[in-house]
Amino acid sequence: MAVSSEQTERGLGPLVARLTDGLTRLVSQHLTLARAELVEDARLVGSDLARLAAFVPFVLVGYGFLCAALAVALAKWLGIAGSLALVGGLNLVGGIVGVSRSAARLKAHRVMDETKNELNRSVTALAQSEGPHGR
Repeated sequence: MAVSSEQTERGLGPLVARLTDGLTRLVSQHLTLARAELVEDARLVGSDLARLAAFVPFVLVGYGFLCAALAVALAKWLGIAGSLALVGGLNLVGGIVGVSRSAARLKAHRVMDETKNELNRSVTALAQSEGPHGR
């Protein structure tokens, strides 16, 4: 009986060591993937923000001139106060719609999606490998 117990201890030690090594490697790979995905997401967002910042001033100046021209043209029928109110109201409604759509799109963007998928696969694989032996 002592021989059987001794063999179990010798066999169990290497198994635990292999399991620990495998889990360490798995966690390390998940962290590496998460880091790489964060760097890529940050690079893409930074590039998009820089492009946006470069063109926004041109859009704002052009838009301001168009609004002023529209208000002057409408002043013939509505008066200056009425035309400014109409142009301002249209801008307000358009801005609210644009901001709400942009916010919804921003909420829908899934950051680190691949990392989440890999973690789910690993958890599923670990749960399946436990099977009847893990209990």
